[in-house]
Amino acid sequence: GICIPILNMLRLSILVACVASATAFAPAALPFGLSTRAAAVSTKMQMSPSVPFLKKPSALDESLPGYTGFDPLGLSSLFDVKFLQEAEIKHCRVAMLAVAGSIVQDLVQDPSYAKITGGSKLTAAHDKLISTGTMGQILFWVSFAEVFGTIALFETLEGKRAPGDFKFDPLGFAKTDSKTWALKEIKNGRL
Repeated sequence: GICIPILNMLRLSILVACVASATAFAPAALPFGLSTRAAAVSTKMQMSPSVPFLKKPSALDESLPGYTGFDPLGLSSLFDVKFLQEAEIKHCRVAMLAVAGSIVQDLVQDPSYAKITGGSKLTAAHDKLISTGTMGQILFWVSFAEVFGTIALFETLEGKRAPGDFKFDPLGFAKTDSKTWALKEIKNGRL
C-alpha cells in the first residue's frame, strides 16, 4: 500500500490546489474609504455586457458592428482588432454561403453535376467528389480567394479600407444604410 505520510502529503497538495484556485474567484479587498456599494458600481461598469463575470475587453471598440463585449480569451489584446473583424466577417460569409449551398444542392441538381455525383446528396456527394478527384477545383478557388483576401487584409491593416469591404454590392443594399446592413450581416453570420 501507499504509506501514510505520502497519502497525507497528497491530500494536503489537493487541498492547497483547491484553495489556490478558489482564491482566483474571490473578490479583491476594498481600499480604505470605499464602501461596498461604490465598489460594486465601479466594477459593474467594467464588466463585459455579454459575459457579466468577465472584465470588459479594453481593446474592443464599442462602435464596431455587432459589438457585444464578447472576448473571453482576450484575443483583442493579442491581435489587431481590424484583423479579427476581417476574419470574423470572412468566416461569417463562408458559413452563410455553405448553408445556402447545402440547402440548394439538396433541392436542385444540375444534370451535369448529377453525372459526377451519381445523384448523391450532401455528405455522400462530398465523399463521391473526393473519390473522383474533383475536389482539387475547390482547393484551387479557395486558394485564389485567400491570396486576394490576404492582399485586402494588408489594406485593412494599413487603414485603406474597412474590414470586410470589398466594394461588392451589386444590389445596392449598403448605399442606403451601410451600418444597419453591416450589423445584419454580422448577426446573421454569427448564427
